[in-house]
Amino acid sequence: MQGRLQPGGPVVLVTLACPAHGVSVERTGDGPLSLEGDPLVVSSAQAAHMLDKVGLPVAGRYVISADLLPGGGAGMSTAALVALARAAGCDDSAALARACLAVEGASDPLMWSTPDRLLWASRRAEILQRLDPVPACEILGGFWGPPQRTDPEDSDFPDIADLVAAWPGADLAAKADLASQSAQRCSSLRGPVDDPMPELGKRLGALGHARAHTGPARALIFAPGTVPEGAERAMTEAGLSDVLRFATGGGA
Repeated sequence: MQGRLQPGGPVVLVTLACPAHGVSVERTGDGPLSLEGDPLVVSSAQAAHMLDKVGLPVAGRYVISADLLPGGGAGMSTAALVALARAAGCDDSAALARACLAVEGASDPLMWSTPDRLLWASRRAEILQRLDPVPACEILGGFWGPPQRTDPEDSDFPDIADLVAAWPGADLAAKADLASQSAQRCSSLRGPVDDPMPELGKRLGALGHARAHTGPARALIFAPGTVPEGAERAMTEAGLSDVLRFATGGGA
């Protein structure tokens, strides 16, 4: 979910954790700061700013590997900054959050061990509430449309205070429905009007759907073991690219 916590309130989100994909960074040597990678999800200037903000030398050679689309709304830039700083020697989650905010102006909560159990103020890099674990589920995701980088000055999101209030204690079906409502409110306010996910979810028997509120990432939410045969093909035929399937939730 993502939106305003009441009209005029902070932009908040509950992230969809994807343990199977992300960013890895390896420090391969010393010397002046140097980045390699394909795709390279952060610039040298952003990397230098990140290292400086966590109090580390702006130096070293790093290889950055990302397996999801930069600008896709899947948190790749935050993940890359966090992985870079950890490879350089910082593992203080609060310090990493503050540094990511300083570099990008907005942040996902990926520096925390259970990011999907946080109500996160993305433009403040603050935990507003600790939440219950997301029940175990299967996600069928992909990207619908071109990359779109997050604008930290953009706060034009719908009010989701009622959805946030209903989240704690909800079972998987109810949480999936809340995610769907958040996605639909966002699409109604921001577009696009022809998003295929609601209809695709109904056709494939998903419990609900989710979307990146900036960026093309899209997902269908299923109870474990209920993704139907041919679902990946149906996603591709609906226009999604880089279709992936993974399990998430179920944390104690």
